[in-house]
Amino acid sequence: MLPERILIIGLGQSGLSCLRYCLARGVHPVVMDTRACPPGAEQLPEHIERHFGELKLAPMLAAELIIVSPGLALATPALQQALAAGIEIIGDIELFVRECRAPIVAITGSNGKSTVTTLVGEMATEAGIKVGVGGNIGTPALDLLPSGQEPGEPSAGFELMVLELSSFQLETTPSLAACAATVLNISEDHLDRYDSLAHYRDTKLQIYHRAGLAVYNREDDQTRPPAANAAVSFGFDATDYGRIEHQGELWLSRFGEPVMPVSALRILGAHNQLNALAAMALADQAKIPQAAQLAVLRRFTGLAHRCQFVAEKQGVLWVNDTKATNVGATLAAIAGMSATVTGRLWLIAGGQGKEQDFSPLIPLLQDAIAGMVCFGQDRHQLLALADNTHEVNNLEEAVAWCALKARAGDCVLLAPACASFDMYGNYQLRGEHFITLVEAL
Repeated sequence: MLPERILIIGLGQSGLSCLRYCLARGVHPVVMDTRACPPGAEQLPEHIERHFGELKLAPMLAAELIIVSPGLALATPALQQALAAGIEIIGDIELFVRECRAPIVAITGSNGKSTVTTLVGEMATEAGIKVGVGGNIGTPALDLLPSGQEPGEPSAGFELMVLELSSFQLETTPSLAACAATVLNISEDHLDRYDSLAHYRDTKLQIYHRAGLAVYNREDDQTRPPAANAAVSFGFDATDYGRIEHQGELWLSRFGEPVMPVSALRILGAHNQLNALAAMALADQAKIPQAAQLAVLRRFTGLAHRCQFVAEKQGVLWVNDTKATNVGATLAAIAGMSATVTGRLWLIAGGQGKEQDFSPLIPLLQDAIAGMVCFGQDRHQLLALADNTHEVNNLEEAVAWCALKARAGDCVLLAPACASFDMYGNYQLRGEHFITLVEAL
């Protein structure tokens, strides 16, 4: 049962889903947001008490339960005061897992979350399993639950739930007990929120708590679960879920047995081979038949803005990976494309760096990357990495510069290693602008 005095902090998509959840259960929460005009404010019923523009301590201390947006850190002083006063603070995912009765597959990582979440969801659908997919991707998790669900009632008829979870969401989800959980990889990200990379990693690793099976990346030791977890791994050798030589080519494998040739995958890059292996491991634990897994892997072409083929112009391949908003994602994209491109690789990068260390790009600028064109707020940090960098004012100039430099057989990759908010509303708008510019060449 929900308490009567609930405070929802943060509107937007997740906040509105929390509001709908409470109203459907007969509870009329108070709503608060630090923004003067938060998105979704126009959807609030007139009778809902609201406080916009700042966090007000009095309504917070009057609450029995605070449901906080993932965008607001628990370290926020006002939230710490509420915690000290004994008030429970959770997120929307915690509400969801307390009520959900279907098995949950939980997926996090710095990169690849949406791809693996989508793969597992499509594998379940292919197998005829009624699956709900949401969380940090698409549908807010609470919207997957039926209105007014009674304790013990199946979750909207779903037989399986697949959730993409951010580190922000995991901060406020102590009750998660997934049937299978994975941390796909760890690289520097959100260091404007976390004290250190170790703090960020430890938050991600919370996904393994009480998981039936931990699925980790043996190419990235930071993803290893505690020794107490039952675990399997994925990676590039033949262990567990991996790769082997078979019939003269590389195959994806399961415990040393060939499953399908890597060449049959329609998603680009070695990093997507790891994503496919992780999806297979999770799907096996969720009892999704192998035939359904392979059917999806053979047809899945990837998500928009993630190593997405845009066009081939005068023999030059143009690839949109605008979702590469951190250095780790950019490194993965470069490694993946370097393995498939016969010519030179040209990189477009820049934006808001989020206090990351860009130095891991230096060896690639000396070897794999012919040149990097830099734009955006933190372009000067990128320009300082090597001599084969070039400064431009915007994405339009970046595309034009690459079009002049590249020749047949080359690849131009937009993998910015930065957030987009200095110049675009989100990374999707940046990617769509890139596609428009390339198509106009």
